[in-house]
Amino acid sequence: MIKAIALDDELPALQVIRNFCDQVDYVDLVKTFHQPGEALRYIQQYPVELLFLDIQMPAISGIDFYKSLPQQAMVIFTTAYSEYAVEGFNVNAVDYLLKPFSFERFTQAVQKARDYYKFQQQTDHSALFIRVDYSLLKVDTADILYIEALDDYLKIYLHQQKPVIARMTMKAMQEKLPPAFVRVHRSYIVPLHRVEHVRNKTIQLGSMQIPIGSNYEEQFFKLFSR
Repeated sequence: MIKAIALDDELPALQVIRNFCDQVDYVDLVKTFHQPGEALRYIQQYPVELLFLDIQMPAISGIDFYKSLPQQAMVIFTTAYSEYAVEGFNVNAVDYLLKPFSFERFTQAVQKARDYYKFQQQTDHSALFIRVDYSLLKVDTADILYIEALDDYLKIYLHQQKPVIARMTMKAMQEKLPPAFVRVHRSYIVPLHRVEHVRNKTIQLGSMQIPIGSNYEEQFFKLFSR
């Protein structure tokens, strides 16, 4: 069961979400709020896995509220304005619902949240499920050549496939990967089994040369020497 809260300055909108959540058996809407401050205090004391957030609120936007949270949680934005969809994507939202939305459309969104929640709980590291736009993409870890950080995005280079671009942090990616993937630089993660040789603090990976950062050197050589 996914624990969720909803925040919206319009009480009828909260009632719609409450009614829809009551009709699905995998989302427990434990609380609804129309004041951001109350919602924040609740989350700080009782962390949840999913947030339904209205984007357009008088005191603070749902996007700014989400960015201010001390811990990560899935978010589904609700809005009456379609132009906010891009902003929702930029903070890695599971989905956004354009008001007024149907129960069918609501179900599509919460099913995405349920699938992503299951993938977060998985212990099998043979595949990753990466959020790309508003969908989940399966990536076999055996196909990963290396991963590069590009500003707010990661670029996952794959064997004989197009690279995958995902909006997530290196830290979040490391948590998903098996131990054989090592961060060797602030901008690079590599799979040890693909390292051909190392010379002058430079890793040869096929035709690609990847530098070893000084902060990662000791840990890399400790693992590589095994």
